[in-house]
Amino acid sequence: MEQNTTLQVEFTWRKWNAYISNPSDPIYIVNYQCIKSPHLTIKSVNSDETIGTGTLHPISINAKFQVHGRNGTLKALKRWKTSYTHLSYAYSDSSDPVTMTWTSESGFKTWDFICLDDQQMPVAKFSANWWTLKKVGKIEFLGPKATSTAVREEIVVTGLTLLYCMLLRMNSLLSFFGAIIARPGPIKDDGQEDSVEQGVAIKDCSR
Repeated sequence: MEQNTTLQVEFTWRKWNAYISNPSDPIYIVNYQCIKSPHLTIKSVNSDETIGTGTLHPISINAKFQVHGRNGTLKALKRWKTSYTHLSYAYSDSSDPVTMTWTSESGFKTWDFICLDDQQMPVAKFSANWWTLKKVGKIEFLGPKATSTAVREEIVVTGLTLLYCMLLRMNSLLSFFGAIIARPGPIKDDGQEDSVEQGVAIKDCSR
């Protein structure tokens, strides 16, 4: 029988960070930086070890992430839709990464980011809540690797990075022009992205 797990994501305005819990015990803490990169840093609550980071860009619609020191890219597949891909080592059964795909569905209350494996089967869903100021949402893991720590940490890092990448795109004129000149499509190499503004961090918090 397939297992699934769910993590809760709650935001703390006073400290400008979020806690990811299972279900009520905090496992990870997410620190946000608006100007300084990396813009997201996910750490273990118990050991203070850095699990991963996420870095956004002022123009490019792609985003960078790192999981336990391994660099990766969330690369846009479409200009105007939430459709992204990244290479996964956690879901691979060999030394070579497999290609994962992120899609989204939105409703009145939630914005769902769905991660599909290399067979286009859903393996995780990050449901972000439009209307709450504290309970940001939840991350559900599906399939035979749902209880894997490596899978959980990769999805937490890439899912949160994607969420904030899309929030930036919705609120930034630079990102709008970045989408116009972007070269969306399948990822060819780990870390590849558009040539526009590579390695440049966000300079402001445009809204």
